[in-house]
Amino acid sequence: MVIPMKDIYIADLANFDEGKPFDGFFLVLLKQQRSTKSNKPYLNLILGDKTGQLEGRVWDISDPRIAKDFDKGDIVKARGSASRFDDRLQMKIDQLRKAMPNEVDKMDLMPSTTYDVADLWRQLLGFVENFTNPDLKRLLTTLLDDPALATAYREAPAARQLHHAWLGGLLEHVVSLLTLADRVAPHYPMLDRDLLLTGVILHDIGKVRELSWETGFDYTVEGSLLGHIQIGSALAERAMDSLPNFPPRLKTLVLHMILSHHGKLEFGSPKLPMIPEALVLNFLDDLDAKMQAVAGEFDKSIREGKGPGELTGKVWSLDQRQLVNTKRYLGEDKE
Repeated sequence: MVIPMKDIYIADLANFDEGKPFDGFFLVLLKQQRSTKSNKPYLNLILGDKTGQLEGRVWDISDPRIAKDFDKGDIVKARGSASRFDDRLQMKIDQLRKAMPNEVDKMDLMPSTTYDVADLWRQLLGFVENFTNPDLKRLLTTLLDDPALATAYREAPAARQLHHAWLGGLLEHVVSLLTLADRVAPHYPMLDRDLLLTGVILHDIGKVRELSWETGFDYTVEGSLLGHIQIGSALAERAMDSLPNFPPRLKTLVLHMILSHHGKLEFGSPKLPMIPEALVLNFLDDLDAKMQAVAGEFDKSIREGKGPGELTGKVWSLDQRQLVNTKRYLGEDKE
């Protein structure tokens, strides 16, 4: 059976006439019942496809054209119109039903990396192959040779909603960090390059079990109860314990890299970074996440037709600040 492609994507709506009706298939990422100031109930939805996310509102939840049997993780067909509120695109939903099996290709609904996953994986393994520390090389080889873990590592998003929140996002983020770390390490002779790169590869490995990505991105029960830092440190510890004569001090340092990579206790790290490699990992991790948010906001502004001199929308991960795309502003970006 040939499954038809989606005919309209969320990215298309930025240039869609406000108020003009449209319909399409979307993945329900959030479903909440809320109340207006006059205490009238309505549904607040976040709908997604592979091009992005969109807030949706069902103002009349008693309307028989609105299905009652859908929930987060379901694929729905929604009809309505788009408009802007507080500089954000929203959809007023007039009709909604659950999609029937094989009515739409799920891959059209899941955001994915734009990079070639096989190439990203080769780059990651190439970094490991160039290690000079035999113990760290056999640790990573042991972990990455596990078929189930390797498959999950290639597929997993790096987050549920924030940075690199798409299929292959974890691998994309890690390869970006490896490239950065490999450039920084020679500049500071105090850094142990192989330890730093090991921390990069392992810092978010727990996300392969913290997150699920079958229909939308969400937390597993294990992820909700333990978090990726605890899960990742346990994975790494078991692997090191399985390797004969793995140096105990090196094991301590590897675990410290994972446990401290969020940088601050209030950000979820059980420990503050206390070695140079852990400090650099935290700084680069934060830098890569923030720059991906910047790039995403710039792309969104272009899709929305904003001019070079216009500010972006408010960026949540950057304290709600607005941004200016320097290259567009100076006329250097030919798009």
